Amino acid sequence: MGAKSLQEQLLGVGLVDKKKVKKLKAEALQHKQKVKKGKATAADDSERQQQLKLQREEKIEKDRILNLERQNLLKDKAIRGQIRQMIEQNRVKKEDGDIAYHFTDEKKVKKLYVSQAMHNDLSYGRLAIAKLDLAYEFIPEPVAVKISERDPSYVLVCNNRTESIEDDPYADFQIPDDLMW
Repeated sequence: MGAKSLQEQLLGVGLVDKKKVKKLKAEALQHKQKVKKGKATAADDSERQQQLKLQREEKIEKDRILNLERQNLLKDKAIRGQIRQMIEQNRVKKEDGDIAYHFTDEKKVKKLYVSQAMHNDLSYGRLAIAKLDLAYEFIPEPVAVKISERDPSYVLVCNNRTESIEDDPYADFQIPDDLMW
């Protein structure tokens, strides 16, 4: 890919249109012809000064946009660091068990075997599952809410918190073992 002229770059970014580019090229050509003939005047110098001023303003605008992009990248990096720290400091040790808990991660169903207590905490919304690097971590629900405010892609499971199932009209019915997941 060859180097583009400033005019092509400005046209590509949308700071100038084709008419403006043609006009500037025509003025530049006229200026070259006058200089060759020795007829360059003070008016040509003022036009050149205006062009330089325009170029400086365009550079300042471009630098401002690049600076904003850098600031956004730094902000995103800081948020990722905060999330990592929150997960690492608040993770709950996984209690191995024989109950499978299913959840989705990037449109794929995943399964973790947990104890009955952890399964209940996940179901009632007291625990949540977050993904850190390639591992799944169990974290308390309030921490999961704080992480979701920053970046919801880290929290894979965070059920609505329910403290009691006394209001459940189906509480008297037993759930068959083959339906539990």
